[in-house]
Amino acid sequence: MTPATVYSAYVFGESGLATQCVMKKPKILISLTTLDNDYQIEQAVDAHDAALRLGVELQLLYADNDSITQSQQLLKVIQSSSESRPDAIIVEPVGGAGLPRVARAAALAGIGWVVVNWDVAYLEELRREFSVPLFAVTSDHREIGRIHGRQLAKLIPNGEAVLYIQGPSHSPAAQQRSSGFYETKPERIEVKALRANWTSQSAIHAIDSWLRLSFSREIRLCGVLAQDDSMALGSREALQGEYDAERWLRLPFLGCDGLPKTGQAWVRRGLLAATVIVPPNTSLALEMVVQHIREGLIVPMRTLTTPQSYPALETLTATGRDAPKSVQQALKLSETRR
Repeated sequence: MTPATVYSAYVFGESGLATQCVMKKPKILISLTTLDNDYQIEQAVDAHDAALRLGVELQLLYADNDSITQSQQLLKVIQSSSESRPDAIIVEPVGGAGLPRVARAAALAGIGWVVVNWDVAYLEELRREFSVPLFAVTSDHREIGRIHGRQLAKLIPNGEAVLYIQGPSHSPAAQQRSSGFYETKPERIEVKALRANWTSQSAIHAIDSWLRLSFSREIRLCGVLAQDDSMALGSREALQGEYDAERWLRLPFLGCDGLPKTGQAWVRRGLLAATVIVPPNTSLALEMVVQHIREGLIVPMRTLTTPQSYPALETLTATGRDAPKSVQQALKLSETRR
C-alpha cells in the first residue's frame, strides 16, 4: 500500500519554540460530467492547477454524461476501504436531483460533499446532521441568461426570431439560463428553442433535425444563441454544410463559457459574435474545502461566481443586413475548409 503523502507545519508555543507537526495531505476526488466539452476540460485543468498550489492529492473521474455511471463510480469510492477514501468529493452532477443518496452515503462515511454548477435541495438537511464539508459552488446561471438577452438586444435590435440551443431539460443550469434570458431579451424577438446536451455533436444533431422540418427555411432568423460555446460552434458547423450556407453564416452566433482558447478565440476569429465568460468553479471549491479541512472554516452553503459578457456589452453593435467584417472573415474561413 502506498504510504499517505504528508506535509510539515510548524506551531509556535508560549516559549517561542517551533514544534514540527506532520499532517496528512488532503485527498480530494472530483467527478465531472464528460471529457467531450471544453468547459469540463477547463474545470479539470483548473482543479489540477489548484491542487498543485494547495498541496492536495487529486483524483479525477468522468461520468460520460451518464448519471447512473456517475452514481456507481462514486459509491464504489465511498464504499472502499477507509485508507483509500478521499477526504471530500467535489461533483458536478450529470442530472436528476444531484445524487442525494450518494451525498448522504458520503457524509455517513465521513467524506465531504461539494456540488458545483448544480442546485440541490438536500444540503441544508445534511449540514444539520454532519460536520464534514457540505456546500455548493455554482455559476450565476440566471445572470448568464440575462447577459445573453442584453447581447441580443445590442446585436439585433430589430430582429424577428432567434434559434435558441438549450441544454438538457433536467439541468438547473439550462433552466436558469433560459429563465434569465427571457427576463432581458427584446420582446419583439420570437424564440425557436431546441435541445442539445452541452456538446457540439449534440447541437449538430439538433440543427439537422430542425432543418428537416418543412417550415424551418421559411422562418426569418436573425441569430443563433446557444447555452454554451461548443453547442454554438456545432450549430455553425451544421449550417455551413447547407446549400444556402452563406445565408445562415451571416447570422450572429452567440455562446457561453468564454474560455480563452475556445470561446474567446472564436469571437476574435469571427466564428462567434459574442460569448459569456463563466469562471471555472473547481479551484474555488477546492480552496474552500481545504480551508474547512485544515482550519475548520465554516463556509456558506451556496456560493455564486460572476459571469461577464465578452466582448463587453458597450462594445457590441448591431449586425445589419450586410454581414459585419468578422462574419465575412468567418465565411472566407469556412470556404477554405470545404
